[in-house]
Amino acid sequence: MKYCLFFVSLFILAACVPVPTRPDQTIETNPGKTFQITINSNPTTGYDWEIVGELDKNVQFVSKDYQNVNPPGIVGGGGVDIWTFKAIATGQATITLGLYRPSNTTTDPARTETFTVSVK
Repeated sequence: MKYCLFFVSLFILAACVPVPTRPDQTIETNPGKTFQITINSNPTTGYDWEIVGELDKNVQFVSKDYQNVNPPGIVGGGGVDIWTFKAIATGQATITLGLYRPSNTTTDPARTETFTVSVK
């Protein structure tokens, strides 16, 4: 019985895990609305996602939050960063996030992901 409860608990936790945003799909929104980009992240590695370059004028950064997606007690398992932006004006925008190594100096990101936003 206790194994059954364990697997049911894992299933319920898995159902609550945010799904990462796919860079190959356009995010559609309207002016004045907020939207989110969710990307896999593991801050225990020291790597951190940051915005690369300047944002287009029709979108605005609002917040960045980390959510652990592992069961309690799992150390170093990672999670997701949830980036929230606000659509300001109609048009197309791109948002590029870069995964930066831990460092005291500015370097090129180890990896980038670019997302397309259509504000209608």
